[in-house]
Amino acid sequence: MSNPGEVDTTPITSMRQLADTIAVGCKPVEQFTIGTEHEKFGFYRDDFRSPPYEPNGIRAILEGIASTGWEPILDNGNPIGLKQGFTSVSLEPAGQLELSGGLMPTLHATRAEIEAHYADVRRVAEPLNLGFAVLGFHPTQSRTEMPWMPKGRYAVMKRYMPTVGSMGLDMMTRTCTVQVNLDYSSEADMVKKLRVSLALQPLATALFANSPFTEGKPNGMQSWRAHVWTDTDNARSGIPAVFFEDGFGFERYANWLVDDVPMYFVYRDRYIDVAGRSFRDFINGNLGNTEAGTATMGDFADHMTTVFTDVRLKRFLEMRGADAGSLDMMVAQSALWVGLLYDEAALEAAAALVRAHDWRDFAALRGQVPRHGMDTPWRGGTLRDLGREVVAIAQDGLKARGRRDSAGRDESVHLAPLQEIVSGGPTQAQHWLSRFHGAWNGDVTRIFEESAI
Repeated sequence: MSNPGEVDTTPITSMRQLADTIAVGCKPVEQFTIGTEHEKFGFYRDDFRSPPYEPNGIRAILEGIASTGWEPILDNGNPIGLKQGFTSVSLEPAGQLELSGGLMPTLHATRAEIEAHYADVRRVAEPLNLGFAVLGFHPTQSRTEMPWMPKGRYAVMKRYMPTVGSMGLDMMTRTCTVQVNLDYSSEADMVKKLRVSLALQPLATALFANSPFTEGKPNGMQSWRAHVWTDTDNARSGIPAVFFEDGFGFERYANWLVDDVPMYFVYRDRYIDVAGRSFRDFINGNLGNTEAGTATMGDFADHMTTVFTDVRLKRFLEMRGADAGSLDMMVAQSALWVGLLYDEAALEAAAALVRAHDWRDFAALRGQVPRHGMDTPWRGGTLRDLGREVVAIAQDGLKARGRRDSAGRDESVHLAPLQEIVSGGPTQAQHWLSRFHGAWNGDVTRIFEESAI
């Protein structure tokens, strides 16, 4: 989740103003970049417990990384993130460590960035007897055993989440994801990319499923993280119908945010809890909280970060449907969406595939893939059939981009793990289940070292 940013105190005067602040994200195609974000669980290597904020925990990790030239981000005097140019490190509620990567020109650069980050984290973590595991859901600890970080917005969410869903606190404390942030050139380009990526997000959930354990046992799912999202806060999550309505664009999205997505907080030197209230009322001066004052563009920017749709629209598009996983798989996640969305011919092929079905058919997969993964039924076959088509389109798109590494390989090399899965190979979840029933002899704690960065 987001770190605190610069505050824009400009008063909100119109819906067009809100739409325009999103539309600023439109870029010429030649300026498109790739921003990959991922989260990971800390653990003590002797007993696999999650580290607290302090002592000898997450705060020490942040301070150690900061020593190489990062600017600390503070919340009530506590370091809760780091910033270095366009790159940041932030904390999820239970101390999951997140890298929000810089604006990379190629997938090759994306991989190199993650590898450098891993090395930096290991340098700081090893003297503290800490490791970091990259999984979609915490495999051993209960919700009550997870620590909480001193980040003001999380206190608001911790109170509100149980009122709108049964698994919101699990989402906050026990999940990790990987996402890629990609650009659009115009409103029409945004809508096309948003619809393609939303429709295909359940397929991504299946491909990247990596959370088959809960509290030390198999949970019957391949992606328990995705299952958690089915009952977290459905007013701000999932695949909203509005995104597929005629006339959808920046202003319609702004209206949806203002009218249909309840608020969490207002920040005025501290977090003011207004969870469940209407942002429209806030704009109209009817919030009923005089301390909040007048609604500003900074407030709207904060409100946008509280939307958790499977693809989130900001000044770019965030692909949010995948469990965190191995380095190869995290780069493959970025490769899938870059290949589908950044080449015009590939984007049109993907759009044609999506248009051949009702968007509701894709949305219906969202409730099935957490359990069945790539074996989820699809059009007389399974999702592996759809996956083969989609990965082939992405491969064509990456080859057309022609971005080569020092060995002369184009970016399609990063799709190799997905090509193996759609050809019948195991997902990450299936691999771990095989280890659990085989070499681990039922000891889930073995996953920590085997999945560690």
